[in-house]
Amino acid sequence: MCQVEEDYNGLECKQEKIPVPTLNRKCMKCKEGTAVLIIRVNDSFCRSCFKEYFIHKFRAMLGKNRVIFLQEKVLLAVSGGAASCSMLSQVQEGLSREAPKKLRFVPGIIYIDDGGACGRSAEERQRSNALLKSIFTETGFTYFIVSLEQVFSLPTSVLVPGTSDPDPSNPSYKQAVDQYIKEKQTLTEENVASAVAQLSIEDSAYSPEHKLALERLFSSMKTLTAKEDMLQTLRSHLILHIARENGYSKVMMGDSCSRLAVKLLSNIALGRGAALASDTGFSDPRYGDVVIVRPMRDYSSKEIAFYSRMFNVPSVFISGLDTQTHDKTSIQRLTESFVTNLQSDFPSTVSTIYRTSEKLHTVMPPQSQTAEPASKCLLCLCTLDTKVGRLPSHQDLKTLLCYSCRLTIKDMVSLRKAQHSWVQSLRVLHSSNSLWYVVDDMASQQCPAVSHVMSYKTVFFPFIFISTVIQI
Repeated sequence: MCQVEEDYNGLECKQEKIPVPTLNRKCMKCKEGTAVLIIRVNDSFCRSCFKEYFIHKFRAMLGKNRVIFLQEKVLLAVSGGAASCSMLSQVQEGLSREAPKKLRFVPGIIYIDDGGACGRSAEERQRSNALLKSIFTETGFTYFIVSLEQVFSLPTSVLVPGTSDPDPSNPSYKQAVDQYIKEKQTLTEENVASAVAQLSIEDSAYSPEHKLALERLFSSMKTLTAKEDMLQTLRSHLILHIARENGYSKVMMGDSCSRLAVKLLSNIALGRGAALASDTGFSDPRYGDVVIVRPMRDYSSKEIAFYSRMFNVPSVFISGLDTQTHDKTSIQRLTESFVTNLQSDFPSTVSTIYRTSEKLHTVMPPQSQTAEPASKCLLCLCTLDTKVGRLPSHQDLKTLLCYSCRLTIKDMVSLRKAQHSWVQSLRVLHSSNSLWYVVDDMASQQCPAVSHVMSYKTVFFPFIFISTVIQI
């Protein structure tokens, strides 16, 4: 079993040191320019060839998968880091007039301000938001700056998977191209000025009640592992809501192959093995009407760092939950430390894990008009790997969650103890097509599912009202 800095009872492991190549060598692509960087042992590039290589990699990933169509609205999820900002830079490059094959979709930007969950002060949040706002304004794209506290005012429809178009890859693509060429219009200076004035959609305001609820939510969790998992779920729900509300059918994430390698191993440890194909693949169609795509999944963190440094890609450092924490504070942090340290001695570690993730596929049952839809997790909306039958009236809510989300709720013991007995029973109605949950005002201690529902309603996800019927 591989282990970083393993102790062999005094025996020294004599590992052959690979000679470090010097920069006094030619570019491996043009064979003329002097190499200014080395990505891997034998992959040296000059400045111009590296830029061409980086851009081609992004365009090839989109062209190979072909899931984004003409004039489709695509939302770019930007966190301020090097990976997501490099993704934004590539989209700008692809939409520029100098690009030989321009990208033909309509981009938008979203940033989730999670400072309330990460313990940042109001001044720090305002400062980082101002820096990101200046970056977004220069792009000319519509952007959304949303605080994490807004998750408590989301509608219940966020947890309902939407219906995708019947056949988005049909041969109508050429017709759409012809129609686009006919309808294309050049913007005048007045149109540009009026369009730029409507770019900013900033909704960073939040009520004190929502701020307090968010603090209670994250302070109730005992481990950093559960906090990071919960933060990711909240972010996903906010991004999904903004995308649906503004007509975006695709969402671009800036996950690199280094990040996905860590995510693959940590998700296995967290119990998300059944959803690995969706969590690490190029596209994630779990939400139905909104598809998550990861065009940066072929880039290593080293390549992204080189590109950001050499071509001055603007980015903003924003501290997170795991900033300046020990390696063993969470499963995600420990996995990242293990993979990073192993990568330093064995350069093929990340690529091996990443290539393994490409071979994973979600087993989907054959679909028909009469078949029942696959059961979804109530929180992350991944397909449940356990079959949910006809539930009795006192069935625990955990049967409707994936294993990882069960562990997250289990970590919130203090919340369940703090609930008051003001709601009384849970009726679970199961039909051939859907599961319906209705909570009535009766006694609370008699049903084991109520404690889960009430912690879920009052603190966990207060935007789900008990009187509302939720269809899964």
